Amino acid sequence: MSAAATANPADAAAKPKKSRKLLFILIGVVVTALLAGGGALYLLKKNTADEYADEEEEAALAEPQRSETPPAFLPLENMVVNLADPGGNRFAQIGISLQIENEKIGEEMKKFMPSIRSSVLLLISQRTSDELLQLAGKEKLALDIVAEISRIMGYRMPESAEGGATGTEKIKRKSKLPPNPVQAVLFSSFIVQ
Repeated sequence: MSAAATANPADAAAKPKKSRKLLFILIGVVVTALLAGGGALYLLKKNTADEYADEEEEAALAEPQRSETPPAFLPLENMVVNLADPGGNRFAQIGISLQIENEKIGEEMKKFMPSIRSSVLLLISQRTSDELLQLAGKEKLALDIVAEISRIMGYRMPESAEGGATGTEKIKRKSKLPPNPVQAVLFSSFIVQ
């Protein structure tokens, strides 16, 4: 019995050591899994928050900002322009008013009016009568006029005129320039002959 009793205490002492090693290994695996899961959750939430922030910035840029003052209108003189039709026998007489944020911007734009008027004339002269007679052609002309005025005045370019830039490139480029106060191009007369 003494031999058996001596062997049993040795076996009993060996079993707790193995179970402790196994316990420490299991605790290590659980802690590692929890840390990995927490890290993955943090990254997913961060990426989701960044996506929502980008969407909110784009939505804020896309939504027109309501100002407390009513917009001002800056009429340009009527323009008669030869169109780019074959034969050069077609022309357009167009009256344009610019809808801008306020009168102060209008006074600032008047300083650049010769450049603005020249650029608008060049834009119109590149169109054909078929383009200008369609609604889509008139809308594109209005967008091109806003983009050209933005370029001359040093304002942010409208998104539709920026080309193939990605969303982040647009935001980075836009943040360097002041916001565009030109809200719309309104046609007061539009005659194509």
